[in-house]
Amino acid sequence: MHVTLVHIRVKPEAVAAFIAATQLNHAASVKEPGNRRFDILRSPDDPSRFVFYEAYATAEAAAAHKQTAHYAIWRDAVADMMAEPRRGEPMAGLFPAA
Repeated sequence: MHVTLVHIRVKPEAVAAFIAATQLNHAASVKEPGNRRFDILRSPDDPSRFVFYEAYATAEAAAAHKQTAHYAIWRDAVADMMAEPRRGEPMAGLFPAA
C-alpha cells in the first residue's frame, strides 16, 4: 500500500474556506480506483494545521490522483490559503495489507 502524509498549514483567516474546498476534494478522492483511505485530520491544538492521510493500493493509483480534475480544482482553490508550502511524506503501508 502506498501512503502519503500531507502536512498542511493554512492561514488562520482561510481555514473555513480551506475546509469547504477540501471536503469536495475528499468526496471525489474516496471514489477513485485504488483509493483505500483519504482521511483529513485537523490538529486539536492548532486549528490551522492539517494532515491528510492518503492511502492507495499502488504508487500508480496515487499518481493518478494528482491527474484528476477534482485534485486540480482543489490545488488551485487552496493555493493562496497556504501559510507555507504543503509537505508530502511518503510512507509504506504495512497493515492492513492492500
